[in-house]
Amino acid sequence: MNIFDAKHIFSYRKYWAQRFGTAQELPMSKAEMDILGWDSCDVILVTGDAYIDHPSFGMALIGRVLEAQGFRVGILSQPDWQSAEDFTRLGRPNLFFGVTGGNMDSMVNRYTADKKIRSNDAYTANGEGGKRPDRAVNVYSHRCREAYKDVPIIIGGIEASLRRIAHYDYWSDKVRKSVLLDSKADLLVYGNAERQITEIAHRLAAGELITDLKGIRGTVHFVKQVPAGWTVKDSSDIDTPGKVIKPKNPYLMEEESVCAEKQSEAQAKEPKSSKISNEQRAKTVIRLPDFDTVKDDPIQYAHASRVMHGETNPGNARPLLQKHMQRYIWVNPPPIPLTMSEMDGVFDLSYSRLPHTGYGKANIPAFEMIQHSVNIMRGCFGGCSFCSITEHEGRIIQSRSEDSIIKEIEAIRDTSPNFTGHISDLGGPTANMYRLACKDEKIEQACRRPSCVFPGICENLNTDHTPLIKLYRRARALPGIKKILIASGLRYDLAVESPEYVKELVTHHVGGYLKIAPEHTEQGPLSKMMKPGMGSYDSFKQMFEKYSKEAGKEQYLIPYFIAAHPGTEDLDMLNLALWLKRHDFRADQVQAFLPSPMSIATAMYHSGKDTLNKVSRREVSNMTIPKGIKQRRLHKAFLRYHDPKNWPLLREALKNMGRADLIGNGKQQLIPNWQPKEGGKDDRIKGKGNTFRTQRVDNNPRRAPAKKSYNKTR
Repeated sequence: MNIFDAKHIFSYRKYWAQRFGTAQELPMSKAEMDILGWDSCDVILVTGDAYIDHPSFGMALIGRVLEAQGFRVGILSQPDWQSAEDFTRLGRPNLFFGVTGGNMDSMVNRYTADKKIRSNDAYTANGEGGKRPDRAVNVYSHRCREAYKDVPIIIGGIEASLRRIAHYDYWSDKVRKSVLLDSKADLLVYGNAERQITEIAHRLAAGELITDLKGIRGTVHFVKQVPAGWTVKDSSDIDTPGKVIKPKNPYLMEEESVCAEKQSEAQAKEPKSSKISNEQRAKTVIRLPDFDTVKDDPIQYAHASRVMHGETNPGNARPLLQKHMQRYIWVNPPPIPLTMSEMDGVFDLSYSRLPHTGYGKANIPAFEMIQHSVNIMRGCFGGCSFCSITEHEGRIIQSRSEDSIIKEIEAIRDTSPNFTGHISDLGGPTANMYRLACKDEKIEQACRRPSCVFPGICENLNTDHTPLIKLYRRARALPGIKKILIASGLRYDLAVESPEYVKELVTHHVGGYLKIAPEHTEQGPLSKMMKPGMGSYDSFKQMFEKYSKEAGKEQYLIPYFIAAHPGTEDLDMLNLALWLKRHDFRADQVQAFLPSPMSIATAMYHSGKDTLNKVSRREVSNMTIPKGIKQRRLHKAFLRYHDPKNWPLLREALKNMGRADLIGNGKQQLIPNWQPKEGGKDDRIKGKGNTFRTQRVDNNPRRAPAKKSYNKTR
């Protein structure tokens, strides 16, 4: 039997409340419930975002999926968390509270990489900041518990997903417990949740208790002890992080006897069988180092991260077990990816595609950005170490059918009140992984590679872009569609495998600028990011310029780069700055590496170890981790070498690096030896030099700038 043969999410018998029909928008008040004829909600979803009934917003999507199953779903959007009162607004839910921080982790949403508070929030009406608490999942869950003590609480979304095990938290600079414990919730759902939440809702509706819901893929729950029939495998047997100091064994449960430990040591000396049966493997759980160990030992933390990332393929992943004080969390394997039929069903539901009417004419920046975009797939097999997409959505691409996508474009054209004929994006986590997959399903299910495209494109990966080319052509031929742009991140190393795709993209779907993300030019940091070298960029650039010229268009590539990534030396940033100057690029805004929970690069940042390779205590790491505020500012300053505010810092650094020859006014030098006066007026400083002139950054995508400039907004 194929492991991916899961029950179709729309094959369940609908709950009796289906008789109420489909709501024009899910209710956010008792008055709206009364209009619908509801006396109660079966499920209440709590979110840190404004409620926008659009499939790009997690709570709307989950709400509509549950509604399609027959359940009555209410929304508590950005409730007042200062007390439990606002959490009783819709009454007591019959089945459960579903809690999320929103489309972004609440800490990433509120704080910059320098830990400064952001002034606005794109997911809030009029961009107003401060409408959600820090660590929103924890706070919302606590308030739900205060409001109705006996109602099950299920947490999900990206904030819960990336904090499902003990994790390094950048903002408190310490390892925190699984959010399941901190939130005091009953169950955690990770990844895209349609399959899990559908099963959970139907089982609760059938009378099962929340404590009965064990073993559901894509969930995390508590266990008192390892269930009968399961074999526990210490992660130290998989990828030993060097000698474990005796007498303490960090993997040993308290209830296990010393005799059991000695027996285990004796067994370890015996020859091991090279293979175990599939039945044995299916009943094996991997024991991670416990919370008390990883919170005090960065090496064990790095080791736990490596083991966890090795168990992310739903085709071969095993459950994980981690002790937190006197409790154990059980992390079930990732959910089975949705089939194309299921993806179509999810995106074809009755979304209004508009903000809730209660917001009136308020502007919600995130909605303005995506209202005329279409999500064609999910997942990413790129495996970039700094990115959390793979940990959340998985590496297996789940694509919609061409007909479903065309249907949504037509709905935008026919119903959006301010549609002008322009589709802003056809994409997803990436622009060009639509319908790409492993050539062999058995190989895909057995594979444990963290990336299908690093250090090179896997020979088993199908890179045929024909279905995407066909989709582009059909979409732009629709009546009333004037232009379709591609705004999602492009994997140019994949794109160059299909010159026909590059020609199609460049000729028809670029609006003056195309964003791509080399992230760096130097091999050191690129190898830690799991990103391709600049050779792929150069190949794509040649194709881009060739096809732009053939189309008679003046178009520009906008490369994105990251500062202060683990493994980045000051010299790496200097070389990147020289590359930028040599190619006349001037970054308007730049991004510094932000250690998001659970990513591979975050484990590097915290431990100082290269977790892409086996972690060892014995080997001294020579990997640079830019942590200090001064070094992080310097790395950002190299990316904005043209900004006079950065020149004093860069002069000091260049002198310390023995590269004072790069200070001067020649074309080959990075920064001048003079400084403009404060206030922006031009000034001459003693010595040679030209008058400083501020260059205007032209953000009009219809006009070519005097010099190439780009705005880093990710």
